[in-house]
Amino acid sequence: MIFNITYTEWIGYLASVALIISFLMKNLSTLRIINSIGAILFVIYGFMLAISWPIIITNTFILMANIYYLTIKRKQTVKENI
Repeated sequence: MIFNITYTEWIGYLASVALIISFLMKNLSTLRIINSIGAILFVIYGFMLAISWPIIITNTFILMANIYYLTIKRKQTVKENI
């Protein structure tokens, strides 16, 4: 516990900050990377809350969507531009 705030709450706050910062990015790839960090932190937070499935499922989906657009979709776009 730091400043009378539990480690679980710190992870939640850190995840929220990452999410907020991601939406301030102009570059879409940077937005997705930082948003993915926030999603990972929210998944960890969901497990730390004695398994909060709505938080875990939602952020796992967000993470998978970000990975899809950062990898698979990017490769398709590169091939189309060649």
